[in-house]
Amino acid sequence: MRGEIIFICEKESFMTNSIKKNLEIAGFKITVYGPDPGRLEELGVDQPEGAFVLLFLWDNIERDKEFLDAFHKTVLECTIKLFVVGNKNDRQAISEYIPESQIIRFFERPLNVGQLTACVIQETESLSYEQYKKKILVVDDDPVMLRTIKSWLELDYTVAIVNSAMNALTWLAKNDTDLILLDYEMPVVSGAKLLEMLREESESISIPVIFLTGKGDRKSVLEVLKYNPDGYLLKSLPPFEIKNAIKEFFERQMEEDKEDDDIFWDFVNKMTNTNNE
Repeated sequence: MRGEIIFICEKESFMTNSIKKNLEIAGFKITVYGPDPGRLEELGVDQPEGAFVLLFLWDNIERDKEFLDAFHKTVLECTIKLFVVGNKNDRQAISEYIPESQIIRFFERPLNVGQLTACVIQETESLSYEQYKKKILVVDDDPVMLRTIKSWLELDYTVAIVNSAMNALTWLAKNDTDLILLDYEMPVVSGAKLLEMLREESESISIPVIFLTGKGDRKSVLEVLKYNPDGYLLKSLPPFEIKNAIKEFFERQMEEDKEDDDIFWDFVNKMTNTNNE
């Protein structure tokens, strides 16, 4: 089996059945979802990172605000790979609910089902590279900041985004990450409080956390550092500086891991030689 695709459509039709049949022949497991906002919440929590979703837009979908709000929340919080099928005008109508950066491909009607199937196969095969990318979780209550940082980093890393501390905890209960970029100032539960919560749990105590902060004065920086994060980054930094800082962080981490391995094997060799004498 090539993988699983969540197929969201309003109802069965000749076209949706044709798409489903072609993808199944190509080796995909297809799970069909109707426009049920409640079930979309299950999708956000239960699906693995990198899940594929095919959204088949229906007539006047922009009027189905409850569904679009739920879908927007799911797309924003999860690292799903999204294909969309719709008319030319649909793209503009749903742009506020589905960020352009989240869509791998928009297929316009009239649809070439063979082309869609080939595109999905190609994207699935590229996962052999994606699985080796470092994973980063970005936590920030500002949706614009979330989308911006994701667009800066997603070429080099697998990036998930959530808009609150509670959503971060929910996401971490189901997923692993190599680094958390954490907004220091958030409503309800602050970044500092979330870091304290993460350090109290054995499952998350060792996850590196770098604070994102909008304040660079000495007093503010010292306030941030007293929580002992693995670093901090100013939100005002140019994109290349933020990317370089994250790259350097992972490079330092690799060097530290290598040093730990060297110490371990030096100890093993020493003990082995002692026992042989």
